[in-house]
Amino acid sequence: MRKFSVLAICLTAASAYPASAEAPGTSAKPLVDLNILHAQVILDHLGFSPGILDGREGRSLVAALKGFQETRGLPKSGKLDPATLWALHAYRALRPTRMLTVTAASLAGPFVNPMPKDPLDQARLPAMAYRDPAEKLAESFHTTPEVLAQLNPGMQLKPGAVLKLPNALPTSRDYPADLRPDWRATLNMLNVDANQPRAAKLVVDKSDKTLSVYDDAGQLVALFSATMGSSHDPLPIGDWKIQGADYNPKFHYNAELFWDAKNKGAKATLPPGPNGPVGVVWIDLSKEHYGIHGTPEPQTIGRTESHGCVRLTNWDAARLAQMTSTSTKVVFQA
Repeated sequence: MRKFSVLAICLTAASAYPASAEAPGTSAKPLVDLNILHAQVILDHLGFSPGILDGREGRSLVAALKGFQETRGLPKSGKLDPATLWALHAYRALRPTRMLTVTAASLAGPFVNPMPKDPLDQARLPAMAYRDPAEKLAESFHTTPEVLAQLNPGMQLKPGAVLKLPNALPTSRDYPADLRPDWRATLNMLNVDANQPRAAKLVVDKSDKTLSVYDDAGQLVALFSATMGSSHDPLPIGDWKIQGADYNPKFHYNAELFWDAKNKGAKATLPPGPNGPVGVVWIDLSKEHYGIHGTPEPQTIGRTESHGCVRLTNWDAARLAQMTSTSTKVVFQA
């Protein structure tokens, strides 16, 4: 497999707040609505990702609903209207939450807290790891530590604890035998289903902030909310090719590629890890320095800008990597 130089062209260009924090000047978020969470869980299982499973309405849920509605021949309202609720009712066996016993493995590190902000300091770390067990467990179940705490008042994270968790469990973990062991472990940790549709074409839409997946028949089979481009690094509109994927990649930081970098001339290689600038996977494109990848801040997807690349949550990026190949076409459109 070709080795890729994952360059520092894709970091977020806007302020990103930790999963446990609110942006200054905003009010506290509402509590988890289990009815909305139920719809999110069903959509997540069907491949129409609502972003984080948080039981709240928002841009990502609207995009997921529109994708689901398109595949069912329903008006694309982006709302949980009666016709859409009836269509989702067919999957009601997928409960919104599961009571699960926390294992030592699910809470195991390494962890890095606080995470240094300077890439040169990050390069000295053993891994771009999660900050703490709560962040790791939350990402495993496609949510945030804040949501875990709301679902489990007085939560104590220790082996043997029984917690209420969003139902992100896959139907199969029978991953291809030829995958690298570390990548299989990542897919398993992120609860990525082994059964994924094959992607013939990806369409990244700047206006909708979505990445749509189409099969050989031209049918929409998956849709993800995405962050892409900015005024400084606009999305390169046009047709591109996938040149391969790098799993759990290192990140080659080059300050010269950043318009807002202060340490011009600085270069460093950051270690792999889910909290690295490109998350758990880099899908390399024929446009130099551009790719589709994960993120250390899933709650910002679709809400901030990037340095040109296409960012997904780590679990969605990992899922997409299992759908695509070098024969998958990629279209960036306005």
